[in-house]
Amino acid sequence: MKKLSRDFYNRSTLKVAKELLGKIIVLVEDGVKMSCRIVEVEAYIGKIDKAAHSYNNKKTPRTEVMFGEPGKAYVYLIYGMYHCLNIVTEEEGEAAAVLIRAVEPIDGLNEMVKNRYNKTLDEIKKRELINLTSGPGKLCKALGITKAFNGRDLCGDDFYIIEENPSTQLDIVTTKRINIDYAEEAIDFPWRYYIKDNPYVSKK
Repeated sequence: MKKLSRDFYNRSTLKVAKELLGKIIVLVEDGVKMSCRIVEVEAYIGKIDKAAHSYNNKKTPRTEVMFGEPGKAYVYLIYGMYHCLNIVTEEEGEAAAVLIRAVEPIDGLNEMVKNRYNKTLDEIKKRELINLTSGPGKLCKALGITKAFNGRDLCGDDFYIIEENPSTQLDIVTTKRINIDYAEEAIDFPWRYYIKDNPYVSKK
C-alpha cells in the first residue's frame, strides 16, 4: 500500500477528487487505528465557485488553510454542530479543496461506533452500521474529527491516505453537488463523484 504524496494533491481539484475515490483514509489516535475507504467526494474551486467558502479568492481566517499547502485538512463546522473534512488541493495560493462526503469503514469499527452512537458494535442495528459514515458530518463524528484537525497534514504518520490497489477499476457516478441552493450557476457544476452502488454513499 502506497501513501499518497503531496504531489498527488498538488493538481487539478477535479482530477484529485475523482482519484480519491477508492483510496483509504488512515487515522491513528491514542494507539487506535481507524481506516475508511473514500466512496463519495465533492470538489470546490474558490476562484470560480460560488459554493466555495473562498469564492472569488476571498481570504479570511476561516479560509486561510485553503490557500495554503496542498494535502492539508480544511475542517469547518456547519449548522453549528457538524464538522466537515476537506482536503486542500492545487498549488499554494489557489483556494481549492475536496470535501469527503462519505466513507466505508474498514478498521477500528468498534471505536467509530462508540464515537458516533456511544454504543458497542453488538448494540447497533444494520441500518445504524450503514448510516455510520454515510455523510460528511457522520464520518467526522465517527472518526473523531473536529476543528482541532483544521490545518493538519495528511502527509504525516498518523493521518494520511493510502492507495490500496492502483489497478482497481471503479464505476464512478458524476452528479451535481448537494445542499448548495444558494450558489446560483454553481449549483449545476457536475463536481460530485461517488462509487456506484456503494451502500455508504450519502445520497444516490
